[in-house]
Formats: sequence, structure tokens, C-alpha cells
Amino acid sequence: MLTIDNLHAAYGKVEVLHGISLEVPKGKLVTLIGSNGAGKTTTMRAISGMIKPRGGKVLLAGRDITGMESHRIARAGLAHSPEGRRVFATMTVTDNLLLGAFPRFTRSRPKGDVQHDLERALELFPRLKERRTQLAGTLSGGEQQMLAMARAVMLNPDVVLLDEPSMGLAPILVDEVFRIIARLKTEGVTMLLVEQFAQAALNVADYGYVLENGSIAVHGPAASLKNDPKVVAAYLGGAH
Repeated sequence: MLTIDNLHAAYGKVEVLHGISLEVPKGKLVTLIGSNGAGKTTTMRAISGMIKPRGGKVLLAGRDITGMESHRIARAGLAHSPEGRRVFATMTVTDNLLLGAFPRFTRSRPKGDVQHDLERALELFPRLKERRTQLAGTLSGGEQQMLAMARAVMLNPDVVLLDEPSMGLAPILVDEVFRIIARLKTEGVTMLLVEQFAQAALNVADYGYVLENGSIAVHGPAASLKNDPKVVAAYLGGAH
């Protein structure tokens, strides 16, 4: 469903990604783990059009979306829940969610039943249902993270990118976020997950890639990576 082939990305003259390749099959959850500064968020930004790749290809359902503008990539079927949440603070929870479905209203995405999907999102994220008329800027950090995830799902996308969904959250909210990710997985949502808590990410993922200094160091089924001595020593010793 999502194929990254020999992707290079840079900020100015500093190259961050040195030709990485990965695959996210339809209906699967793939995780990308690595230390801070390894290039995980840069990977997500290069995929979703927030930065222009320097080289390589990004294919979504066989379509080349490399270097396209972000709004065109969203219309093509890729949703990005970014690091730092980035909700629309002066809009209500409901309006934030409906904005996630905007390409469906403009017919650049299949419309389907938006109202049904809105109610489904609120059921999936019950904290949001309680606060559906509240301004997003007044939500807690954890609630804003859930809103960012729910907003991405409202696109009814082919692939969802989840960038550090647990960042800055209390342990109880981290557990809730991962329960929601696990439920999305059971519903067949195709996801690429970047996550600081490597153990939690590998517990929920089908397949994993380890990024080191802008290159893929090792990859394999998540269950295998959890038992790889090098991965355990480097990333799982103090994981959540």
C-alpha cells in the first residue's frame, strides 16, 4: 500500500535520510523505531509532503506521490497525525474532526457517510465525545493527541502516519493511545507508526524497521525484533 524506495531527505545541506526503503502492506501496522535524531520524523515529513525528498520514491497504492504538496497527498489518501499534535485551537473538537474529512466534502476523496464516521470516531475516542463542543485549545495534551489521531482517521485514508503519538503523555494515557491503535489495527487500518516507546510499538506492530543515523539498520517481523539482542540492548532496555 505504501512503498518507500531509496528515500533521501535533507535540511539545507545536511542530509538526514541516506536512502531508506520500507514497505507498509495494506491492513498492516508497521513501526519505525530509533533513537532521537535518527530521522524518524523526517521520514514522516518526507512521505507526507511537509518537506521535499532529495531523492528516491514514495508510492501510495502504486501511485508516485514523491514531492507532491501535502494537500494533494492527503487527497490521494494519506493522512498524517504529526508530532506535536497541531490541532486547530480555536475550533471545537467536532469542527476539527470535520476538517479532517474536508477532502471528502470537496469530492477529492470518496465522501461516504461522514456523519457515521464522525460518530464512530467519537465512540473510538470517548474522551473526545465528552468534549465534542469544547475548543480544541482547552483540551489536555493527551486529549489533543487523541484529537489529532481521530482527525487523521476522518479522512477515511488508505494509510495513516502516526508520529510519536505518546510523546509527553502520562503513562495511563500512553496505554489508552496504544489501546486505540490496537483497535484501529483490528479494523484493518493501514498504519506507519513512529514511536519513542519501542517496546510498546513492537508489541502492537506486525513488522518493524530500526532507523540509525538516517539508514535502516535492521528490519523484520515485530516479534523477531523484540528478541533481537542488539535491538533489545539499544532500544528496549528502558522502554515503556
